[in-house]
Amino acid sequence: MKYTVVINGKPEGPYEFEELKALAIKPGTFMRKPGMDDYKEAHEFEELRELFGFRHQQTAPQYFASFDQRLLASVIDYFFLTMAYVILILLIFIAVEDKAQRILVGVTLLPLIPIAKFFYSSLAEASAKQATIGKRLLDIKVTDMEGSRIGLGVSFGRNLAKALSVFPLFFGYLYSFLNKKQQCWHDIIANTLVVKQRLI
Repeated sequence: MKYTVVINGKPEGPYEFEELKALAIKPGTFMRKPGMDDYKEAHEFEELRELFGFRHQQTAPQYFASFDQRLLASVIDYFFLTMAYVILILLIFIAVEDKAQRILVGVTLLPLIPIAKFFYSSLAEASAKQATIGKRLLDIKVTDMEGSRIGLGVSFGRNLAKALSVFPLFFGYLYSFLNKKQQCWHDIIANTLVVKQRLI
């Protein structure tokens, strides 16, 4: 395994694992291995913590998902949920032949989509992936203020608080343009962030 090391602000290397011992590597030294999209601090590599005796340090996130990324992730989630809803309706139509009843069933069950979105988002964002399918496709996730995974209760509270971000006129979502960490109202209420991986 070879490592590229940032020394005096410039990437140098690659260095073999054993060659790293001769370098003045500190816990905060930025490094990268092949296949990584971005640099990480040395203390984030388990093998380097063993080599140099570093302790893993919790680093607060510095890169936040933009409004358009969050909106697109939500659109993707709703697309998949709507497809599931259509399949459910088609299965029901097999048993219901009357046209008027079909229309009634289709309209009556429409609220299932936002309800399913609420429960799905709450469970997915509290999971190990910390994200729904839409967020995972855009490489963004929900964290607490220190970048750690949130609990299920916090996740349910955050998604419930989205109702406050919607009214009036989606101002709670638009507030992210005025916030340095691009938090919406429901993020502020739940003390959460939506973060992204840094891009080179």
